[in-house]
Amino acid sequence: MNLVSLYQQQKPVISFELFPPKTWQGLADLYEHFRELIKCKPGYVTCTYGAGGNTPLEEAQKRTLDVLRWIHKDYPNIPIVSHLTCVNATKTDLLTYLYKSKELPVSGIVALRGDAPGNVRPFVPTPGGFRYAVELVHLIKSEFPEFNILVGGYPEKHPEAPSLEEDIQHLKEKVDSGGEVVLTQLFYDNKAFYRFRDLCEKAKINVPIVPGILPVTNLAQVRKITSLCGAQLTTTLLERLEKHEKDDEGQFAVGVYYVTQQVEELLQQGVPGVHFYVLNKSRAALHICRALTL
Repeated sequence: MNLVSLYQQQKPVISFELFPPKTWQGLADLYEHFRELIKCKPGYVTCTYGAGGNTPLEEAQKRTLDVLRWIHKDYPNIPIVSHLTCVNATKTDLLTYLYKSKELPVSGIVALRGDAPGNVRPFVPTPGGFRYAVELVHLIKSEFPEFNILVGGYPEKHPEAPSLEEDIQHLKEKVDSGGEVVLTQLFYDNKAFYRFRDLCEKAKINVPIVPGILPVTNLAQVRKITSLCGAQLTTTLLERLEKHEKDDEGQFAVGVYYVTQQVEELLQQGVPGVHFYVLNKSRAALHICRALTL
C-alpha cells in the first residue's frame, strides 16, 4: 500500500499511533481497544519503537513487531507502519530491523532520531550508529525504496532547536532526502500549526503535513507529556481541566469537547488527515470521530 496515495484522495485520512505494552494485560487491553478503533476505518496504523530511549534494543524491536504482526494477521487490509529510531542502534542493527519489517510486511517507516536514554542532551549516538534522523532517512531511501518514509515535525519547534525556522530547515533536509509525509508532534493551539504549515510552505516542503493530536483525558498525564515534547496547553483548556482536577469523567468530557472542536477547525482548514496519539485507548478517539462523522 502506498501511503502517499491515501492523502491524494478527497476524504481526510485518519490514522492511529499505538505503543507496545510491557505486560500481557496491557497487550490484551490494546487488542480490545483496537477492535473499537477500527470502527473509525483508519487509513493506516503506526506503532512506536522504544519510546523514552530506555528499552533494550532487541526488546524494543520484538515488542513493536509483535504488535504490528497481530494487526496484520487479524486486519490484513489495514496498512501497518513501524516507528524506527537511532537510539542504541548501529547501522547494522537498523538494517536488520528494516529487513524484518519488510518481511512482515510493513508499508512504511516513521524515521526518527528518538529520545536519548535518560533524556540526556546533547544526544550521543551509538558507535557505528546515527546522530540525526536525516541519516536514517538516507539509509531507508537507499536500501529499502519500497517503504514510504514518514518523518516528524514540531509545530512549536523541537526542544533542542534554537528556533522554529532552523528546525524547519532540518525538516526540509529530511523531506529532501526521502521523507514523504510529515506527522507532527501533538499541539493544542491550532495557530501554532498554521504558522508551522506556512513556514513549511515557504521552505518549499511540498509533502502532506498531518497534524498529530492527543485527546486530553487526564490532566496530570498531559502535563507530563507536554513538558517532555515542548507543546503548550492553551489557557482555556488548562482552566477548564483544572476545574475538574478531581473528577476523571469531567476531565474526559472537557478534553473530548476541546479536541473535537480543534480537529473540526483543522479539517475546515484543509489538513490532509489527522494522526491520533491514542495511548492505546479507544474511547476518546471514538467520541471525536463519531462527532465529526469521520
